[in-house]
Amino acid sequence: MFQIGELAKRCGVSADTLRFYEKNTLIKPAGRSESGYRLYNEDNQKQVTFILKAKELGLSLDEIKELLDIKLEATEHSCAEVKAITTAKLAVIEQKISELKRIRRALKKINDACCGHIDDDASHCSILGALASEEASCCQMNK
Repeated sequence: MFQIGELAKRCGVSADTLRFYEKNTLIKPAGRSESGYRLYNEDNQKQVTFILKAKELGLSLDEIKELLDIKLEATEHSCAEVKAITTAKLAVIEQKISELKRIRRALKKINDACCGHIDDDASHCSILGALASEEASCCQMNK
């Protein structure tokens, strides 16, 4: 058993991060010392490692909590339930990638149209003109 500072050190996070995880019921101390300090064990370290890996994959705290709950009662859940969570996350990521590609095309189009001369003032800048124009919305520019 060890205190929060030791767990934080072992996991490469701050004690505040661990308190945040505890507040959001992602981890629970294994116990308390006689003086009331939170005490953690190897299982807590494994949970924090799980949380950190899930965060690296872009999973939200709610998704991570759901996965942890399933992991804790694995015999009462199916792999399909776990896969549904990651499949839904993949769909969200694919949508974000698609949106970022549309934004990149629109930004590239107006950026490429600008001469970018240092000696020219910005009163005739094509980028400012494109952004101020009522003719084409951003949605129309990126097609």
